[in-house]
Amino acid sequence: MLHMQGIRKQFEQTIVLREIELTINRGEILALLGPSGCGKSTLLRIIAGLESADQGQLLLHGQPLNPIPIHRRNFGLMFQDWALFPHRNVGENIEFGLRMEGMAKIQRQQRVAEMLELVGLVGYQQRSVLELSGGERQRVALARSLAPRPQLLMLDEPLGSLDRTLRERLTEELRQIIKAAEVTAIYVTHDQNEAFVVADRLAVMNAGQIVQLDTPQAIYQQPKTAFVARFLSLTNLLPIVKQTSLSSELQLVETNLGQFEIQSSQTQAAYLLIRPEAAQLAPNATASYRGQVAGQSFRGSHQRIEWRYQHGVLQLDLPSSYQLHQDQDLDLTFDAQQLSLVQSDH
Repeated sequence: MLHMQGIRKQFEQTIVLREIELTINRGEILALLGPSGCGKSTLLRIIAGLESADQGQLLLHGQPLNPIPIHRRNFGLMFQDWALFPHRNVGENIEFGLRMEGMAKIQRQQRVAEMLELVGLVGYQQRSVLELSGGERQRVALARSLAPRPQLLMLDEPLGSLDRTLRERLTEELRQIIKAAEVTAIYVTHDQNEAFVVADRLAVMNAGQIVQLDTPQAIYQQPKTAFVARFLSLTNLLPIVKQTSLSSELQLVETNLGQFEIQSSQTQAAYLLIRPEAAQLAPNATASYRGQVAGQSFRGSHQRIEWRYQHGVLQLDLPSSYQLHQDQDLDLTFDAQQLSLVQSDH
């Protein structure tokens, strides 16, 4: 549906976007994920027409997008502050875009009713937006964005101003609503958990570049670089001292913790990634790794431990039912399916 070719943007001496190449498919939710300042919001504003690229081309359905005025692109926008009109009630906020299009009153009323049902706010049409909770205002803003049937919906940190508990509850609802509306969407966020739940695909950005593009599952299971792993809070990165290919799909890597056999075709990795959930209590002394409990914190269904070995410390998850104590010797094995090879950032 939308294709970006060589998009570049610079503000004074700072290069914000570097040769962005990205295709968004019809009907998918694509999340732009990355830290503040990585360029994701600038890219969204360029797509919307609020900023212009210094170089590159945007193609919508194969045709250049740049010549199309903003008001003719039929793109929906939803930002963190929602920008609802305080002097208008819920129904008037939702129908604002429809009124601007010149839609007849009875059609506007029908569309507002459809949107209220879609976002779970049936009966709220006459309410003042000032009486609504944060979550309800977020739904009204989403309904207003979807009412004109945009061919592309763009959301920039739409849940950013909500508290964490409410944000987690609304994240799944947001995906369900967008999918029910059958709209293509670009979702900007710095929260990886939010992106995992909402998106069909993720474009992880750093310093103006897309460093990895894939499904949420694939990116979590196989982060391409050390930056991606650390951004996903996967910090157990052991430098590889030596790597040997045992076959086209099996690698033997040596680290300061020991040797590991990894199912991978990657022959020149920089790090071995051990996910926190990889840890398992060793049933016997063979093929295990020796360490000590250097710290622990309760996380509900599991406990996060700091596991100190001879040359470092790993953050690992074990069931909460295990009774562990400070400085306890702890022999572990690691599930090979939760290990992967990672490239350096350069």
